[in-house]
Amino acid sequence: MPTEHRPNPGYSFTVRVQYVNDPGRLGELTTAIGAKGGDISGIDIVETGARTITRDLTINAVNADHSREILNAIQALGITINHVSDRVFLLHLGGKLNVEPKTNVRTRDDFTMAYTPGVARVSEAIQEDPSKAFTLTIKKNAVAVVTDGSAVLSLGDVGPAAALPVMEGKCMLFRDFGGVNAWPVCVDVPDANALVATVKAIAPVYGGIHLEDIAAPKCFEVEEILAEELDIPVFLGDRDGTSIVVAAAFLNALKVVQKRRTESRVVVYGVGASGVGTVRMLRAMGVTDILVCDEEGIITPARPDLDSLRTKLAEMTNPAERSGSLKDALAGADVLVAVHRSNTVTREDIEGMAKDAIVFALATPEPDISPEAASGVARIIATRRTDYPNQINNVLCYPGLFRGLLDVRARRVTDGMKIAAARAIADCVRPEALHEDYVIPSLFDPHVPTAVSAAVQKAAVADGVARK
Repeated sequence: MPTEHRPNPGYSFTVRVQYVNDPGRLGELTTAIGAKGGDISGIDIVETGARTITRDLTINAVNADHSREILNAIQALGITINHVSDRVFLLHLGGKLNVEPKTNVRTRDDFTMAYTPGVARVSEAIQEDPSKAFTLTIKKNAVAVVTDGSAVLSLGDVGPAAALPVMEGKCMLFRDFGGVNAWPVCVDVPDANALVATVKAIAPVYGGIHLEDIAAPKCFEVEEILAEELDIPVFLGDRDGTSIVVAAAFLNALKVVQKRRTESRVVVYGVGASGVGTVRMLRAMGVTDILVCDEEGIITPARPDLDSLRTKLAEMTNPAERSGSLKDALAGADVLVAVHRSNTVTREDIEGMAKDAIVFALATPEPDISPEAASGVARIIATRRTDYPNQINNVLCYPGLFRGLLDVRARRVTDGMKIAAARAIADCVRPEALHEDYVIPSLFDPHVPTAVSAAVQKAAVADGVARK
């Protein structure tokens, strides 16, 4: 069984087994599963016979291969496996979203007011004053979660259909954590111009646009055009969502190690949307000593291989014009924010970092460097995983942020609102609770969305982009 990772509900299955109900038989079964590293989260009796018993065992595994190892170990005991259910796939059967009306049509009066002919009066009112769409339609509390499926999670370009379950999950979180009605809009378009045109065409229905899992640099171009041409906020989740939560954890981590952000050297490894967003966010917060690295090492104006994106990053960072590898960049650095690829940073790379080093390893599905490998070198370690401390997850940001945007009918998202959101998230960790394993609040902290919403509303008013 793989030893470098832990069983988790992402690979959870329920196996129905039948065996002769002799004393000690259940113990043999659970011991065999444990020996293979399976995590048993539930045991239920389905039925008992004269000599046999049928049970359902719910087991967490590390991955699909590990699941098969566990099942083979069960069969090796001579136990019959009647059925295996993948709990993740069961959760997704039929999709994860429904549309439910706020009021029911049960009488002629209901029909007349909700639909024809009464609804015509509402349409005429909106025609005369388009702003009334915010009060008389779903636009008041609706967000489009838009993707072309070109950069989904760790999967890459899987297309719009395969991106749909991810977007459904995002919409669930919008509703559960922020009370925001969100709908997945997965579009099959050939280029950035077509994606812009599509979003502009559907915009009248929504109070905000959330762009998600669109490949860089296309995502930057799309966001820039839409933010300029639409009168509703446009948010680039992979860039801005990640950077806001990273900034929140960064602020609290510096408090723990007692360093100032204006005096800290930060290395950002990765030039996708998350890396670019992190650079922009940290600069907006006053961090000046930033190095950006890609596969070829430190991005510097002297490199002849820079594309337009890297050229812009070179202009924004590396004030001392350093050059070299990632290891060279990390020599004496206080913070590493790695958003590149799984297992691409080594312990040797980070051993030269400054005392009380901070490492955010945010690649998925596995971190750029595992917490085990960074332990003893870095004082504070954060990942995106649920089974380690300090989980950096965008859900801490976007439900509350959009709640605030919608409630003040904001026209756009500003840097001031992003910084306000980051500080609000950071402040949800009480000073007396702050320590190495708790620099970012729990995903399920009920205070986070409310705090972020309030901070965003206040910043929207201060920045002059609130209509309400």
